[in-house]
Amino acid sequence: AATRAQLAQLETELSGLRAASLQQGELREHELESLRLDCERQGIFTRDRRLLHAVRDIQRGAPSSLPVLILGESGTGKELMARAVHRLSARHAHPFIAVNMAAISHELFESELFGHVRGSFSGALQDRPGYFELAHRGTIFLDEIGDLRPEHQAKLLRVLQEKTFYRVGATKPTSVDVRIVAATNKDLVRGIAEGWFRDDLYARLK
Repeated sequence: AATRAQLAQLETELSGLRAASLQQGELREHELESLRLDCERQGIFTRDRRLLHAVRDIQRGAPSSLPVLILGESGTGKELMARAVHRLSARHAHPFIAVNMAAISHELFESELFGHVRGSFSGALQDRPGYFELAHRGTIFLDEIGDLRPEHQAKLLRVLQEKTFYRVGATKPTSVDVRIVAATNKDLVRGIAEGWFRDDLYARLK
């Protein structure tokens, strides 16, 4: 409980630092116009200064292979931002796989994300790659990450840490090279405090 309270306090302080950073790094009008045109090329149409600053941050961070976490209300264009991260990265020639985590059933979670081998369960008539394999060398966009069950969060965390996983029914691990972009409209810091989201997964994604 003390650790969660400290994490919440640090998040509050970090929000203040971000706000100060925005003020100190205010863009000039011609820079904002250049960013606006760049946004349009990415399919994002806006004149909002805060959003344009966010796009500038995306441009700076896209070349990295580090995970990206996008927070925002439903309908605010989180997937557009995720696609911009992919297009501006060195992985742009490889797949961008978007996965709605809230739409995957509990029973099929591992099979959908990690794939399965023939005969691993009833109806598995052939080997099937999961979303992570399909995104190899590209980007996987995990939308609605805040809706993951705790047991699924643990499995996802292991993949992020080790870059390997087992297809359902497989005896040998599969390795992949993917960049993770996650998004949610939920307050994950609150989720950590209330116990429905793992703090270690949050740290990995962020």
